[in-house]
Order: sequence, then structure tokens, then C-alpha cells
Amino acid sequence: MLNFVFQTLKMPIRILTQVILFSAIAIATTAQPKAADYAAEIKAWDASRISTLKSANGWVNLAGLFWLKPGENRFGSAEGNELAFKHALFPDLLGKFILTDKEVIWETATGQEVFEKGNRVTRLVQFKLDSMQSSQLAYKTFRWTVIKRGDLVGIRFRDLAHPHLSTFNHIKRYPADSKWRVEARLEPSMIPSVAITNVLGQTSMQNSPGKVVFELQGKTYKLDAVDEGDDNLFILFGDDTNDVETYPTGRFMYIPKPDANGQTVIDFNKAFNPPCAFSAFATCPIPPKQNVLPLKVTAGEQKVHLD
Repeated sequence: MLNFVFQTLKMPIRILTQVILFSAIAIATTAQPKAADYAAEIKAWDASRISTLKSANGWVNLAGLFWLKPGENRFGSAEGNELAFKHALFPDLLGKFILTDKEVIWETATGQEVFEKGNRVTRLVQFKLDSMQSSQLAYKTFRWTVIKRGDLVGIRFRDLAHPHLSTFNHIKRYPADSKWRVEARLEPSMIPSVAITNVLGQTSMQNSPGKVVFELQGKTYKLDAVDEGDDNLFILFGDDTNDVETYPTGRFMYIPKPDANGQTVIDFNKAFNPPCAFSAFATCPIPPKQNVLPLKVTAGEQKVHLD
């Protein structure tokens, strides 16, 4: 969803806590499941996916992404603010962010009410650059946290009453087909890292145990995997369906870490869209060139249309 979802530079690649459940559901054995059971599994996986995307920390409610400049950054609906958010429920000036070389401080404007965990806030350190941890602040239906992307520090802004939450209930997907659930093995790499670039053009080195090797349509393919430190490997991949039937830059997957014999399973039926497919306010990683497959992977999620 997600050390990426989306935290790309100087942080582990997890998409998102929003997609942790996908990694849990991704765990599988090498035995092929019964068709009826497998269809039910994919249906349940898809339902959980929709629920997570629409949750308070999901991607559907994103309403803004504001990059801070050093010093004061006034935040409100008035055009004169450094950070302007146009909304009928938003005041001309809600407050300001103060970016220093060590932290981000929030100050609430006089007469406004901003809360942290139910407590009214007038001034607090919302983010420390060395810890990368941000508290969440609230104003009416709006929520925001601070994120860091390389040398950029920004505000991830949400609206828990976002119009898309009432209209988004489905992701078009290819029919579940167990032929896209294939056995694979890990080919260890002498170089334990892989370069990943995000949509901002920033590149970082991410931990990688090697390449996942598998066969499709009688040919052998390899995909660089990213190790996030849990029970699964994260894979970013592209294929010939991109931009026509699926998201232009590619899709993501979680697969179980290999067993003692180096064996695992890749299930392309659980390939999912990056956060950028649901919002222009996400900063997604892009599959590396070596992970673009020269074939059509007609499995998993297809393009998303929120409007």
C-alpha cells in the first residue's frame, strides 16, 4: 500500500499499511487449489481490498498533497496562503506549518479548533525528520500527517467525507484463473539491493534477496523482489496490458517468502493497482525496467475509474 505506499526514500518499501492485509492474504502453498475454493478466495481478497482502500487510512479519501518550504507555510482556503485548499468547510486560515531542519511544527490560527487524538491543539511538533514519525491532526472531517520523500517534506491530506467514498465500490478485474498462480523459486543475488524510482523521479536502493524465477506460457521469466522484513516479498512489475487494460506504470504483488528449498508461489490474480491509480496525491514507486514482462498478464486488477 505499502513501506512505500508509499515511504520511498530512506525508509523501507511498504506500500502502505493500507495493503498489509494483501501480504497476509497472499500467503499460499504450492498445491493448486480447487476451482470453486480458489474463486471464493479471490472474491474474499477483492472484498478486503475494497474495504481497506475506503478505510480512514486508505487511498480513496486523499484530498491533497502539499510540499513545504523552509519556514512558515500558511494553510487555509484563501489564495494568499502558501498552502491553499479550496473547500466550503475550510476557513481562510486554519493555521500554519513551520519547517525547520529538524522538525515540522503546527500552529493553529486564532479562533480555529484542531485536534490530536481528541485533544485541542494550539501548537505542537507534528513531525521529527530523524524519526520519520508523524502524529495525525484533525479539523472537522479532514485529517493530515507529515511525510518525507527524499529531500521533500509534505502534508498528506485526507477528507473522511470525500465524495469518492460513496461512489467507489468496485475494481474491474480479470476473471480469476489458477493458470496465473505459478510455482517459483528464488535466485539469490550477490548484490542485496535493487534501485527503485518513484513518480517524483527520486531513486533509492531497496533491500532485495534476489530474483524470483518462474515459467509462463512455456518461457522462463525473472522479477527482482524487495524484502520488507516480514513474511512476504514485494514485487513491482509491468507487462503488455499496461496503459490499455491496466494501470500505465504497472502493478504490485506480495508473494510468500521462499521455503527452505527456495520455493514459493506467484499469484498474478492478486496483482493490484498502486495508490496512484486512486489518487493524484500519492507518491508511488515505479517497476524497474527489468521487471517489465514482455507478455500480457491478463490477471488481477485492471484500470480504476473513480468518477
